[in-house]
Amino acid sequence: MVTDYLTLCKPRVVLLMILTSLVGMCLATPHAVPLVPLIIGNVGIALVAGSAAALNHIADQHIDKLMRRTQYRPVATGRISTRQSLVFAFVLCAIGMALLLVFINVLTAVLTFISLIGYAVCYTLYLKHATPQNIVIGGIAGAVPPLLGWTAVTGSVSPQSLLLVLIVFVWTPPHFWALAIHRHEDYAKASVPMLPITHGLAFTRLNVLLYTILLVLVTLLPYFVGMSGWLYLAGVLPLNALFVYHAWQLYKAHDGAQAMRTFRYSIIYLGILFLLLLLDHYL
Repeated sequence: MVTDYLTLCKPRVVLLMILTSLVGMCLATPHAVPLVPLIIGNVGIALVAGSAAALNHIADQHIDKLMRRTQYRPVATGRISTRQSLVFAFVLCAIGMALLLVFINVLTAVLTFISLIGYAVCYTLYLKHATPQNIVIGGIAGAVPPLLGWTAVTGSVSPQSLLLVLIVFVWTPPHFWALAIHRHEDYAKASVPMLPITHGLAFTRLNVLLYTILLVLVTLLPYFVGMSGWLYLAGVLPLNALFVYHAWQLYKAHDGAQAMRTFRYSIIYLGILFLLLLLDHYL
């Protein structure tokens, strides 16, 4: 049962989000991050993110049952009831919001709650079923953690923090569409209008490549605007080159294996990129 509740929170996704939040905190100050935002801020953000993930399980349970990737999720199988999941999501959200309001600041709490609404309501309940551009429009909700980390330390929004958001935002389509290509039959079965279903696999592969090229350009901006230095640039160039290689191979491929390789690399890519930002900031 404990494992099922942890599954509701999508821990791998939350961990990646917290990494970007942590880097946002560190880049917001030239000194060490104060312990209160470092610990309590990230715990609060993680709890609200876990709440959003649990709400996603509830809203998607009817289509989760139809898809191989999600058919064994705890709500879809009935191991956790809808009511139990709602209570769990509410408790996580309430504790997370209380921590952010009491110990961090109102701006971070408000932005965190808006991201929850953006993901759990706007994306999951509406955009996901309304347009093949769902992940592009809804991607902004998943791109805000570095901004939340930044505001947790500074109490304000800056162009640098928005640049971090832009990186995650542009990364999201090639990341998710690679998975959608691999799982296109599942999405078709569940009648979810993902891009491979509405516009075909070839068009989606092209979009993955184009967005990857755009991502390369966006990830060079921290160096050119003076936010990061030579260490970041030296690391991000080969990192980008490998992403473009995967996207190009996917563009030419006609099987799902390369799509999964691209998807898995995209996760590694984002983690390493933010670690490069962190190392460059301190070294």
